[in-house]
Amino acid sequence: MYSDITALLEVSSARHSHLCPRQVLGVRIGLAGAAALGLAVPRQDKRMVVFVETDGCFADGIDVSTGCTMGHRTLRLEDLGKIAATFVDVKTGRAVRVAPTLDVRERAYAYAPHEKRHYFAQLEAYQIMPDDELLTLETVTLTTPIKQIVSRPGVRVNCDTCGEEIINEREICFGEQVLCRNCTGGGYYQSRQKIGEGVENLARLQLSTLAW
Repeated sequence: MYSDITALLEVSSARHSHLCPRQVLGVRIGLAGAAALGLAVPRQDKRMVVFVETDGCFADGIDVSTGCTMGHRTLRLEDLGKIAATFVDVKTGRAVRVAPTLDVRERAYAYAPHEKRHYFAQLEAYQIMPDDELLTLETVTLTTPIKQIVSRPGVRVNCDTCGEEIINEREICFGEQVLCRNCTGGGYYQSRQKIGEGVENLARLQLSTLAW
């Protein structure tokens, strides 16, 4: 296995100026996921979409081994804080989730018996462990259909509240009102102006209560 992934690990490590166990897992999981779907890698098209469950070195390993990238909208982050990824065949809708075995760190020592340091034992072992010792594969169903996630090109609307453009059919509709996720309260940030307005409104409410 090592000789098969050496070049991929060199590309991944060049991005970080070092090689770590999570990069190795990313490369191995990327190759295993594509193989489970019967798809060749690296991909030059948009046939396969990969959902990674954490960012960082692991995601770079997936990127390098599959050819899937954020720029091509074929690599997506669902930040669950897990070293795992789900691979989807856009054509068939089939999806496979790949993760390390639960006791993978303990298993690693059997493949690097001379190395007593945890980090380096994992770094070496993950490159040579058989797939069935290193990984678990599970057929899964996406909660949102892949065609809906991929969306259609050229579709754009404007939020009725903030006025900003929304692409990829990510708007939320309430009757005839079209809103972006942030304006529904489901965004990842809050405007400081709106926070300030909220504090002022709370202060006015408190003052009116004291006046009574």
